[in-house]
Amino acid sequence: MTDIRLTQYARGGGCSCKIPPGELEAVLAAVPTLGGNAGQELLIGLEHGDDAAAVRIDGDRALISTVDFFAPVVDDPYDFGRIAAANALSDVYAVGGEPLVALNLLGWPRDVLPMELAHEVLRGGLDIAGQAGCAVGGGHSIDDAEPKYGMAVTGLADPASLLRLDGARPGLPLSLSKPLGVGVLNSRHKATGEVFPEAIASMTTLNRDAARAAIKSGARCATDVTGFGLLGHLFKLARASGVTAVVDAAAVPYLAGAREALREGYVSGGTRRNLAWVSPHLEADGIAEEELLLLADAQTSGGLLVAGEVPGAPVIGELVPAGDRALIVR
Repeated sequence: MTDIRLTQYARGGGCSCKIPPGELEAVLAAVPTLGGNAGQELLIGLEHGDDAAAVRIDGDRALISTVDFFAPVVDDPYDFGRIAAANALSDVYAVGGEPLVALNLLGWPRDVLPMELAHEVLRGGLDIAGQAGCAVGGGHSIDDAEPKYGMAVTGLADPASLLRLDGARPGLPLSLSKPLGVGVLNSRHKATGEVFPEAIASMTTLNRDAARAAIKSGARCATDVTGFGLLGHLFKLARASGVTAVVDAAAVPYLAGAREALREGYVSGGTRRNLAWVSPHLEADGIAEEELLLLADAQTSGGLLVAGEVPGAPVIGELVPAGDRALIVR
């Protein structure tokens, strides 16, 4: 079983498998947002594409609900489970919540891949949930043509401390809690089998500490950087908050080997679609396409992008009053 490469059993992998943002928004535009039952209040819904839904259940508690799953982004089944779980839990942290309970979502080609590998995927997810202090209470599985794994996660948050896409304002710095580059490194891994331990370590690191630090610092706007890349998620934030985001390209941190992987052509279709989507809203005079592709690189279990200064996270730009373009890269 150690010779089985999970990434070879799926067309894509990780968050780069997302439906392109432009197509997704066109579909969701026709989907109404429903309010809660009597006594409930939907605090975060579909309006801006936030990372999770939030419903007020009483004066000082909001219930957070999210779901995330994808095909293998790495070959090792245990690491795949850890990455997918950390990515699903991240959506709770990205809106300022703490996860309480998760349910597994597993798709498995049972006639093609040994069930022992599925066990390793689930074990990885359970270990990451344990690190988060989140119970895992079962889930759902199907016989699928491609292996897929993720979690549906429920958490709690203080309604007054929610981190949301429309909470930014001009004058705030932009902080990023993890380096970019896992997208191009994962593409190289899928093509060559080369393993990048630094990328795995980044993808399996919980965004819990970054979210807690953001809330403690008074931040009220954040998102995690996943399949739409830094530029895609930053565009959504700037659009929702009615500001322009200015990125200092030289200040953005990258994983070792990311630039080399890009130069050697390991760029996913999702990354190119991300850049195409934001290009009409982007001013990037003098910035090479290579740099913009890295900024649009489709991440899996990426860091938190926070409107505000977060201890330990580099400042990569700032928010200014809305101008002709929502994004500026310098």
